[in-house]
Amino acid sequence: MTPLWLRRLWATPTGRFGLVVVAVIALTALVSLFWTPFDPQASRVQDRWLGPGWPHLLGTDDTGRDILSLIMSGARTTVFVSVGAGVVATVVGIALAALGALTARWLREAVSVLVDILIAFPVLLIAMMISSVWGGSLWVVIWAVGIGFGVNIARVTRPELRRVQQSDFVLAARASGLTPSQSLARHLLPNVAPVFIVQLSWSMAVAVLAEAGLSYLGFGASVVEPSWGLLLADLQRYIGVHPLSVIWPGLTITLTVLALNLLGDGLREATDPTLRHRSAETHTPAVVA
Repeated sequence: MTPLWLRRLWATPTGRFGLVVVAVIALTALVSLFWTPFDPQASRVQDRWLGPGWPHLLGTDDTGRDILSLIMSGARTTVFVSVGAGVVATVVGIALAALGALTARWLREAVSVLVDILIAFPVLLIAMMISSVWGGSLWVVIWAVGIGFGVNIARVTRPELRRVQQSDFVLAARASGLTPSQSLARHLLPNVAPVFIVQLSWSMAVAVLAEAGLSYLGFGASVVEPSWGLLLADLQRYIGVHPLSVIWPGLTITLTVLALNLLGDGLREATDPTLRHRSAETHTPAVVA
């Protein structure tokens, strides 16, 4: 049986669009592990700059590589970075939010100051600084984006945790003998999940942009790894001669980022009971006496 939250997500146009696009990207990344129309790194000089058609559905680049195969293989990198950054952001965000909301006052204030300091540094700048010291790699992007947006998640989630912690049902659970960690897992986190989901989807979307941008600048994926940012950097030199070739990786990045943001908004509407109640009130016609 289909879960209720999934039916509610599918009922919203934005949630449906985000879910379909993200599922297609994930499926493409999985399929590219076993099959692509052509070898993404194989150069065929005789096939350079072919237009969209059969068998190169999106055309070829300046060395004769198939653009569709490059985009399919680049989806693996995108999924790896976005999921990795999401996991790191989740761990960092929940840990900082819990420390900043559920501990002693002196520790809460120390965590609050730390979050304010870390949030002042732009994520991309941190990634570029780390890359300049340890070299560019996908792991640098994952850790930089994950830590940077983990701090954002903590800053937004911490007040919500404090608010839910003062609720009657949480106080009653604590009075019945529930430990702080059990209360966090059973009551606090489920009630702040809608806010957390939006921040997490945003961090994953920014991870896609960060990987593409840093790879474009030479601080992200290495030249031997498939990447939409590297493909965009290779093709942008020929934008005046072959503009259509640049559209495909740029459009793919744009759709992925848009889908992740819309999926996060749709999940929030599907899982937040207060939003559903407010929506029902909005669509209920008033009775005129």
